[in-house]
Amino acid sequence: MERFSGFVKRTVRALNRSRVKYMLTGAVASSYYGRPRSTHDIDVIINCKQKDLPKLANELTKAGLDVSPTTLWRSWKSNYAILTINDNYGPHVLDLIFTEEKLLRRTGRIVDLPTFYESAESLILAKLRMLKVTIDPEKSAVDRGDISAVLRTTRLNLKSLSKRARMQGTYGILEGIMRSLLKAKQSRKPST
Repeated sequence: MERFSGFVKRTVRALNRSRVKYMLTGAVASSYYGRPRSTHDIDVIINCKQKDLPKLANELTKAGLDVSPTTLWRSWKSNYAILTINDNYGPHVLDLIFTEEKLLRRTGRIVDLPTFYESAESLILAKLRMLKVTIDPEKSAVDRGDISAVLRTTRLNLKSLSKRARMQGTYGILEGIMRSLLKAKQSRKPST
């Protein structure tokens, strides 16, 4: 069975060849920003036009993913705009999230390929929104851990992040996570 890295390589090559605007998010982006963790799926946010869907479907199909232009079109057109695509070569999954919003992304590399990651600030905000509606304590713990890791390891504009969290109604969650990080940092300082 192919390793996850092989699936990532095939998928990122296909996305790059399709020339759609995309960015990696979810666990893969959290790993990029400093919290390596295992996953079996790749979450990708895509901003494209209807005319781009056949080329995207063709490239993903050539990469071994089970998708058709019609399936992509239905998802792209729907209000839900999320599509789960199975890998024909293993247990891996590609989750496509279509958006019309501008992608806030940064360039990076994964398995020696150029790619795009969701910006750290946008990733934190997305995870805060998930925390606001998540009931499952295990999922909440994972998202909190991801946010904490990104806050610890990435240079961020905290003023802008806080402002956007307030606008989205998630500032209380962010504030709690930042307070916990500060307490943990203070408890590690040697006493004099």
